[in-house]
Amino acid sequence: MTDYSKPLLVSIVGPTAVGKTALAVAIAKWLGVDIVSADSRQFYKEMNIGTAKPSMEELSMVTHHFVNSHSISEDYSAGAYGRDAVDKIEELHRYNSIVIAVGGSGLYLKALWDGFDEMPQVPTEIRKELNEELSTRGLQFLLEELEEKDVDYFNQVDKNNGQRIVRALEVIRATGLPFSSFRRAKTNEMPYRNLKICLSMDRDRLFERINLRMDQMIADGLFEEAESLVSFKDHNALQTVGYSEIFRYLEGAYDKEEAVRLLKRNSRRYAKRQITWFKKYDDIHWFKVDQMEEIKSLISQELP
Repeated sequence: MTDYSKPLLVSIVGPTAVGKTALAVAIAKWLGVDIVSADSRQFYKEMNIGTAKPSMEELSMVTHHFVNSHSISEDYSAGAYGRDAVDKIEELHRYNSIVIAVGGSGLYLKALWDGFDEMPQVPTEIRKELNEELSTRGLQFLLEELEEKDVDYFNQVDKNNGQRIVRALEVIRATGLPFSSFRRAKTNEMPYRNLKICLSMDRDRLFERINLRMDQMIADGLFEEAESLVSFKDHNALQTVGYSEIFRYLEGAYDKEEAVRLLKRNSRRYAKRQITWFKKYDDIHWFKVDQMEEIKSLISQELP
C-alpha cells in the first residue's frame, strides 16, 4: 500500500532529445515546485553547448538545482551527487510535498531512486592513465583486464560503455579490490515516494531530433567549446558523447566530417542505451511526449 505520509519525487526521464526539459518545466510550473537536475554534465558551468542545459528562459521560469552548480575543475562523482541531491530534495520537501527531478543519466537517477554506492576516491593519475589506454589500446584491452579482476561486474556491465569500464578499473587499480565489492546488493529505503515517468517517441522521429540538435550544437560552437576544455579531457564528464569525439578530432584521429558523423551516430546509440536502461525498471510509467494531460492525471492520483 502506498505510504502517502511520505513526500513525492516525480522523475521525468527519457532518452536524449526527447523533450524532457520542456515538459518538466511545464509540470513544475503547474505544481509550483522546484526542479532537481539528474544529468551527469549539467552541473558544470563550463559545459554549456554540449549538455543541452535548460535555456535562460526556462531557468527563469522554474528554480533549478544542480545546473551550473559546480566547476569542471572539481571532481564530482555520482556518489557525491547522490548525497547532495537527496539532501536537497529533503530540504525542498520541508516546504512542498512534491519535487520534480529531470534527466537521462542512469547512475544519477539510480542515486535518487535507490540510494548511492559509497565509492573510494581515485587519484587523477589513474583515471588519466586508463583514458590514455582506452584511446591507444582500445576498449577490448580494458575489458580483458576487467574480466580478469572482477568477473561479476564484467558479466553485468554494458561492454560498449567505455566510461563505465574505465570507472570500474580505476577503482580496482586504486584499491586492489573488485569494483563489485563496493556496490550494494539491495537498495536503500528512500525518504520519499518515487513516481517515475519516462517519455518516449517514434524512433525515426527521435533520431531526426538528435541529428538536428547536434547540427544546432555545432552551429552554436560545440567544437570551440570542446577545444576550450581540452585540458580537462580526462575528466569523467568529458569522456562522453559530444566531447570525446571532438577531442579525438583535435588529436588528428579523423577529419571534421567524420567527427560530425560520429557525434550523431554515438548520440543515437546513447539514446538506445538509455531506453534499454529505463526498461529495466518495471515501475516506470511510459508516455508519449505530447501526453501532458495524461501525465498530470497520473501525478494527481499520487497526491495525498
